[in-house]
Amino acid sequence: MRYRVKAMKAGEGVVSLAFDARDVGDAQAQAKERGYAVLAVQGGAGFALPSLKGRHRFPLLLFTQELLALLQSGISLVEAIETLAEKESRPDTRATLRALLAALYEGKPLSAALQSVPGAFPDLYMASVRASERTGDLPEALTRFVAYQTQLDVVRKKVVSASIYPAILIIVGGLVTLFLLGYVVPRFSHVYEDMGGDMPIVSRLLMQWGRMVEAHGMLVGVLFLGGVFLTGWWLTRTSTRARLFRALRAIPAMGERIRVYQLTRFYRTLGMLLSGGIPIVPALGMVAGLLDTELRTRLDGAQRMIREGKPMSQAMEANALTTPVALRMLRVGERTGRMGEMMERIAIFHDEEMARWVEWFTKTFEPLLMALIGVIIGGIVVLMYLPIFELAGSIQ
Repeated sequence: MRYRVKAMKAGEGVVSLAFDARDVGDAQAQAKERGYAVLAVQGGAGFALPSLKGRHRFPLLLFTQELLALLQSGISLVEAIETLAEKESRPDTRATLRALLAALYEGKPLSAALQSVPGAFPDLYMASVRASERTGDLPEALTRFVAYQTQLDVVRKKVVSASIYPAILIIVGGLVTLFLLGYVVPRFSHVYEDMGGDMPIVSRLLMQWGRMVEAHGMLVGVLFLGGVFLTGWWLTRTSTRARLFRALRAIPAMGERIRVYQLTRFYRTLGMLLSGGIPIVPALGMVAGLLDTELRTRLDGAQRMIREGKPMSQAMEANALTTPVALRMLRVGERTGRMGEMMERIAIFHDEEMARWVEWFTKTFEPLLMALIGVIIGGIVVLMYLPIFELAGSIQ
């Protein structure tokens, strides 16, 4: 669940932070690991109807790309953000940039200015900027974040695109089934009533269903569309996705793929932070929210081993946070001192593996789904004509 924490830290003042945590205590622990004194914790919202206006979301990737282009052209940081604010047409985004400028005019560093706009910039982004301020290489940090976010978006788009076609098939199949039950079946029912005679029990049940759908057609249509809308809204909730992940992980064939997917995001994000100069233990605390409850518990054990001086590869292997490929690359990273680069290579390898698996699963699942929908619609048609087949047989 998503928790918003109001906390305070020396040199930063009172800030608002957001964490994906198991409970209030876990959210407080994550804030304390980063050196904050917790003032208040607010849990995620309960049931609420989705807003018709939609929630404003700051275009972080676009902002970073444009800021990087301006900085690389030799424009100063303040002038670059002033330029972005002047050309921005959306009021919410312009207000965020104005707030950033106000903090920079006060002499605050960029990381502190980002924290003055709660909800717009994730903790990983602020941590990368804060690390770059120590090295004086902000463009390099922004370049790493753009590459990181682009790779995440590529994986996310592949998963979303793979789920769009099955969703369309289910909706269209449902609409065709409702049309058959609400319009075609009742017409056949009236014909069979005029003809008289007995019908097979399955056909009789189908006719009764058809008459019921015809009698309450408006209500059935509203319930169907409302169910589609509420299902889409339900799937957008963080708690729903967490429950679905837990349910899918219980399936042997899916569980390992979901674990590898989470570890891929984990290693990619951790590699970006390590490449930016953030120490390993604080970096592990920052990326804990990318894992589910089970893997996060294992990560706590790995952190304890690393604090005790154990090699990272050994700590990750002991807590089942590696794959065979990841383990070997971690050992190479420890020998060469390029741990951040090795973690990014781990993510690239498993991203390609995941893309192949998604393509295979899509090619297998879509025909099966089409066959299931065809069986349902074909079954309705056969049951409608079954009395005619029997009548023809009796005449012969």
